[in-house]
Amino acid sequence: QAPGGQHRPPVPVWARHDPHSGALLLSLHVQPGASRTQCCGEHGGRLRVRVAARATEGAANHALLDFIAGTLGIPARDVQLVRGSGSRIKVIQVSGASVAALGRLDTA
Repeated sequence: QAPGGQHRPPVPVWARHDPHSGALLLSLHVQPGASRTQCCGEHGGRLRVRVAARATEGAANHALLDFIAGTLGIPARDVQLVRGSGSRIKVIQVSGASVAALGRLDTA
């Protein structure tokens, strides 16, 4: 429990706090070229995200960052690709979003 008796939402296995920046780091397994962009549960301890854009010239990465920002209701500038630009396994840094907001990704 948080101070004051408030209950803190649990941090998903695919998210953690970055002690240096204070931002959230999200571990993702991304599948480009899907029929629509959506989250599809967990895969190997990562949030699985299907992205409608193809993996050419960074289109899937750009669509992924826009999707995360839109779903969490934060500006796109607060979502950055940290690792995995050419891989299906990616780490995204999210600033300005709470752990509670991550629940929106589970239902998106």
